[in-house]
Amino acid sequence: MQVLLVDDDGALTRFLERGLAEEGYTVTSAADGEAALELLEAMLPDLVVLDLNLPRRDGTEVLAALRARHAEVPVLVLTGRSEVASRVRCLDLGADDCLLKPFSLAELKARCRALLRRRGGTAHLVLRHEDLEVNRVEHTVQRGGREVALTRTEYALLECLMLHRGRPVSRARLLEEVWHESAENGTNIVDVYVNYLRRKLGDEGPAPLIQTVRGLGYAVGMPVARRETFWTHA
Repeated sequence: MQVLLVDDDGALTRFLERGLAEEGYTVTSAADGEAALELLEAMLPDLVVLDLNLPRRDGTEVLAALRARHAEVPVLVLTGRSEVASRVRCLDLGADDCLLKPFSLAELKARCRALLRRRGGTAHLVLRHEDLEVNRVEHTVQRGGREVALTRTEYALLECLMLHRGRPVSRARLLEEVWHESAENGTNIVDVYVNYLRRKLGDEGPAPLIQTVRGLGYAVGMPVARRETFWTHA
């Protein structure tokens, strides 16, 4: 789940990045309004957490521009402006929720979950393949109706594979998206964690859910005929 966090307070940004990452979100940050709008076009996040007091372009300007381009992206506004008129204006401009500073991290997380449940439909938020279900709001995994306990990294790896289901995902891309590392480091951590996932999912039979695509990486839900085509050209 991609979150765009927009705030020019470095200490608060780092605190929120850690807190949201603990929930399994992938967080990208911007410290001013112009950078926020550029990132919005580049990544099209699942959720925007937006402060109002920003350099270069004010948060209300960012909100108005965001809504004009992307009506479907949920926006949680953070504000230290206690006057009711300021919050009403944000809601009128298209904010889905406003949270007054100071706030608790637990409340911010709960509001993020609520916004993600309300917006976008379940097809994007609950990923399914065969008897596997990944809930991207609650960060839970079930297989055959049984809940599977995963670490944060294991969950992020499975989510990435499920988001690309039907296509192979290279080790380099998995390293970048899950571990934020370069393939130049020469690590085998992807293979290690795929094995962890397979064991926890009970996925070690002759036809595993997580498939190895020779020379290309790993895949979930790739048809046999398509895998053979990849192997032919590998």
